[in-house]
Amino acid sequence: MHKFTVTLTREIEADTAEEAALLLYQELSGGPVPERYTVIDETEVTTEVKLDRKKADEFASIDHTADPGNW
Repeated sequence: MHKFTVTLTREIEADTAEEAALLLYQELSGGPVPERYTVIDETEVTTEVKLDRKKADEFASIDHTADPGNW
């Protein structure tokens, strides 16, 4: 299994860093999930990923921990 760093970037106006984080949390917990991400692999290669909403929803509905390939 490989390790990746997944980054979500949002520009948020706030008075403090903590408030910005809380506003992002509020946005993520109440609205649609983001579709664009930056992904960095173990070798520091960066890839911009735009998810297909239908495929992402299908993937999220499956329990991938049951896949022997993940063990």
